[in-house]
Amino acid sequence: MAATVASVRSIAKDVWDGLANPPGAPFNPLVSHDFFRCLEDSGAATARTGWLPCHHVEKDETGRTIAIAPCYLKSHSLGEYVFDHGWAEAFNRAGGQYYPKLQVAVPFTPVTGPRLMAETPAAREKLAVSLVESCGSLGASSVHVTFLPEVNARALAGPLWLLRTDIQFQWHNRGFRSFSEFLSSLASAKRKNIRRERQSLGGIAFSCLTGKEITETHWDAFHVFYMETGSRKWGRPYLNRKFFSLIGEAMAEHILLVIASRAGRPIAGALNFIGCDALYGRYWGAIEHHPNLHFETCYYQAIEYAIDRRLARVEAGAQGPHKLARGYLPTTTFSLHHLAHRGLATAVDRYLAEERASIAAESEALARHAPFRHEEGE
Repeated sequence: MAATVASVRSIAKDVWDGLANPPGAPFNPLVSHDFFRCLEDSGAATARTGWLPCHHVEKDETGRTIAIAPCYLKSHSLGEYVFDHGWAEAFNRAGGQYYPKLQVAVPFTPVTGPRLMAETPAAREKLAVSLVESCGSLGASSVHVTFLPEVNARALAGPLWLLRTDIQFQWHNRGFRSFSEFLSSLASAKRKNIRRERQSLGGIAFSCLTGKEITETHWDAFHVFYMETGSRKWGRPYLNRKFFSLIGEAMAEHILLVIASRAGRPIAGALNFIGCDALYGRYWGAIEHHPNLHFETCYYQAIEYAIDRRLARVEAGAQGPHKLARGYLPTTTFSLHHLAHRGLATAVDRYLAEERASIAAESEALARHAPFRHEEGE
């Protein structure tokens, strides 16, 4: 039995979290009930912003919830980080109507994690079928499940679900005991470059705040940073000031806020979320622009924190081949796409086959340029 609900609040927190972060699985704060609730309650992910919640719920014959998909009926393709603008334009030119579409995702969050959150593979398959059936009932052209785990993506890929891949860059902890030990693992040129970048910021101090250390004053400052950088990068930032207060209240122990200050004045910041085995770098901004400030605030401070907390990796978000020289290695990401129109599906299927081959070749080429000593024969 499948149903849709118009808010995460319609699903009990313990039910949602039990499927999103089941016992024994690595905790991912970005799929928690709290995170989705903050997105909705702040107005960041609502009908007004083109993210109409229509979360899919699968129940068994007793009425017990066995699977959930965080889903949105969308009127645009912004804030997804898996780009389908070309598909939309082609379909519209052919006389079709691409929007609305269904998006199974964590809004504005290109982080891999559970998307078809189910207690068994069979429940996940039922949920996937109900999402396809919703295309007709909701008047959508397609369903897109983005940044789901590889094992789930490959299990469902086939005639109904087209598989797409892309590349992100992640830092992996090789048991480093300090940032210096991490540097010693790099080739000489890369090691010296990172040292130069960090030394160039000698007049700027960095604070790593979490839990009760983060105050509304910090959120005021970070919101200014985020709006300044987001306005230049996206034109219209996705998140509002209320969102930061809400996550600060609900998720403080899972937040790492890096603040950069010059002469005692905050000038930049980076917001990270703390999982049990990973640090997820999400948003950043600055009101002053200094060479290497972005690298230090977002990448090096995150690496130091991960080493101190013995976290396995740092996921620093979408895109960015420049991360490679700083120890972040290429990692393949996965998404699934169901297109109701057979002609469009056939064309996209051909395109994706070529794109997957290109992504695989690019990933191999990037990996050959990894900055570590043993990979360069140093």
